[in-house]
Amino acid sequence: MVYKYRTKGTCSRSIEFELNDGILGDVRFEGGCNGNLKGIASLVKGMKAEEVIERCSGISCGFKSTSCPDQLARALKEALGE
Repeated sequence: MVYKYRTKGTCSRSIEFELNDGILGDVRFEGGCNGNLKGIASLVKGMKAEEVIERCSGISCGFKSTSCPDQLARALKEALGE
């Protein structure tokens, strides 16, 4: 299933991702730091959503209290109904 999440507090505007049986497929960020976000998307592809949540939750970006990886974790939690 494909999900779209509107990010809050980051340079990226949204995250679109595929989640099937708890496993991440393609992840695409709209806006943000293009190279870094392509790298994150590539690294998390094929991972269990719970592992991505565990690794990415709480990461901040500079002076911001959140980051694109943290927003991905929040999006996954929402998609999993947590």
